[in-house]
Amino acid sequence: MNARDRIGARESSPPLEAGLYVVATPIGNLRDITLRALDILATASRVYAEDTRVAMKLMDAYGLKPRLGAYHEHNAEAMRETILDALERGESIALISDAGTPLISDPGFKLAREVISAGHRVFPIPGASALLAGLVISGLPTDRFMFAGFLPPKQGARRAALAEVADADATLIFYETGPRLADSLADMAEVLGARPAAVTRELTKMFEEARRASLSDLAAHYAEAGAPKGEIVVIVGPPEAKGEVSDEALDVFLLRALSRGVKEAASEAARDLGVPRKRAYARALELKDRA
Repeated sequence: MNARDRIGARESSPPLEAGLYVVATPIGNLRDITLRALDILATASRVYAEDTRVAMKLMDAYGLKPRLGAYHEHNAEAMRETILDALERGESIALISDAGTPLISDPGFKLAREVISAGHRVFPIPGASALLAGLVISGLPTDRFMFAGFLPPKQGARRAALAEVADADATLIFYETGPRLADSLADMAEVLGARPAAVTRELTKMFEEARRASLSDLAAHYAEAGAPKGEIVVIVGPPEAKGEVSDEALDVFLLRALSRGVKEAASEAARDLGVPRKRAYARALELKDRA
């Protein structure tokens, strides 16, 4: 038996065990589907999809005719009971999203959690992922990264969410919509500071694009060009390593900035001096109380 036979490259997957199969599907190019994923979609007792109309395009492309049901945020609570009952009967259930890997920014994680709690197996069927595709073409560090999902739509909440991850020593990855992209990039530039970034969209599709620049330059570009179409992944480089800032130097900076408020002064210190936001905020509070 050669190496290809041992890893299952020549033979289809064995009959499915009972359990939940979390199946990644293409994010654009329909050929980005694995042979194992096709086997499972063809033989699972039932396939649950975020949108059955979208799922049928994939099924039709490969001549698959599964028993198809819907599982999305509006029916998830009720459908979890149905799926758990099917697993109790020994069925194999496949879960797919509209594109990419299920459980990423969708309600699938609650299903996986309940399936595990009920004592059933969850099988990962890996494949396409927009966040990883965006990361690898961004040109930004990949040794440590943090996926932060979608930012809140309103500016105040969005800036607060960005402040929570500003000190992470990692490349940051966000999903965003076209209409909100320019405003989000502007808030990133304000909260995260002068960092390199990339906006990637339409990944694996005909009009795939990756635009790389500083956050402020990207914000200016999309403010002028208007909202782009397609699925968008924003990748932001980690904060630059800076020398240790003394307490005295931090105090001098904060005292000049406190007229704009404690939060704003702390944000400016974190951005311009590279000190942890928590340290800057705590010290700004102390200085304000002394004034």
